[in-house]
Amino acid sequence: MFEKTEGIVLRATEYRDTDKLLTVLTRDLGKVTFKARGVKSRGSRLRAASQLLAFSEFTVSDYQGRYVITEAVSKELFPELQSDIELLYLASYFVQVCDVVAQESDPIPELLSLLLNALYALSKLKLPQAKVKAVFELRTACIAGFLPDLRACAICGREDPDRFNITRGALQCASCRSDGAEGIRMPVSPGVLNAMRYICSADPKRLFSFRLSDGSCTELSQISESYLTIRLERGFSALDFYKSLFI
Repeated sequence: MFEKTEGIVLRATEYRDTDKLLTVLTRDLGKVTFKARGVKSRGSRLRAASQLLAFSEFTVSDYQGRYVITEAVSKELFPELQSDIELLYLASYFVQVCDVVAQESDPIPELLSLLLNALYALSKLKLPQAKVKAVFELRTACIAGFLPDLRACAICGREDPDRFNITRGALQCASCRSDGAEGIRMPVSPGVLNAMRYICSADPKRLFSFRLSDGSCTELSQISESYLTIRLERGFSALDFYKSLFI
């Protein structure tokens, strides 16, 4: 039995002399492992469609409980990302996050759409890296089930608080104190708060349709990164290398 599906290659693992195992985030099968036979051979027809970050259409068959690729056609290889080390490692961070958030054989089509939109925004639209990073991180947190409460201060109810508690995923005022553990609080400016509210609720096709100054994009990126990593309870090697490029 043959199946067709579209997906982005998140990870490629060496397997035997000429084969690879591909971890692919697909639209309708979820995160799955495909065996790419002979893909390391120079003349392999699967080679382009099987590289990291490639968005491809795969035809697969089930062989002894494992999906084996029979055909693959690349739809977008994002060459702009492959030729720029900053963009490459930022995109690699995105796919590492998706690899953690996505579960085997559990379709999350909105996660694939978000990843595609983020890669397109970096490579084709040339949007500021901090903005794309922040949108991807905060929206991914929402998709993963960590929708923050951005309505008002969780303590006094004020609608324009100036702190975001990344531990609790809630807004607070600097002067407000709650009983028990405080958690980690980060300053949030009015413009950044409005952007956060927009990102969490906007139509997927218009996620990047807002404006912020460079300084505000940096603030938003720091908040979104801190919130996502603390919720996922882990760091990412690609993010560490990406940040080292600016030191």
